[in-house]
Amino acid sequence: MALTESNMMPLGTQLPEFSLPDVVSGQHVASSASNGKPILVMFICNHCPYVIHLSSALAEHTQSYLASGIDVVAISSNDIAEYPADAPDQMKEEVERRGYPFPYLFDESQQTAKAFTAACTPDFFLFDKQHKLAYRGRFDDSLPKRIRSGVYESEQIATGKDLQAAVTAVLNGKPVDTPQFPSLGCNIKWKSES
Repeated sequence: MALTESNMMPLGTQLPEFSLPDVVSGQHVASSASNGKPILVMFICNHCPYVIHLSSALAEHTQSYLASGIDVVAISSNDIAEYPADAPDQMKEEVERRGYPFPYLFDESQQTAKAFTAACTPDFFLFDKQHKLAYRGRFDDSLPKRIRSGVYESEQIATGKDLQAAVTAVLNGKPVDTPQFPSLGCNIKWKSES
């Protein structure tokens, strides 16, 4: 699998609109539900070793973000015909296994991922109260180590320091420090064009 970095959507970009099904509740979650609140949109999936590496820290940190008044959603946009481990039923099991406190949404058409210019998993987009992009990029500088094809080991601890600094700035109504570094992970598994 190719190591891919995020596209780094321009800061200040307006939150793209979306309405996607939550795999646990079955209800659609819309971007408009977060009006007047900051929102963190994360592109993740089940099988990516870069997401698995930070999954425990992700569950813990997002719990505190939600308690602080930031809405959080995760979106999986992978082609499930080619990657069945990322199908909605498997996503639901992942929520239970990892203890994710946020809605996990399925972007079957992949149009939401395209609207965000998402490129990899994980890929993070933090919007302020006005829903202007304040931060995009990595969770932190930790990465799993590739042992051999398909086998990774987490030697570094995922701290979430980059995203946490951005969340703190947004909650305090301040600009997020620069530079902001791209996230690195597996490329989104796009459907083949027919």
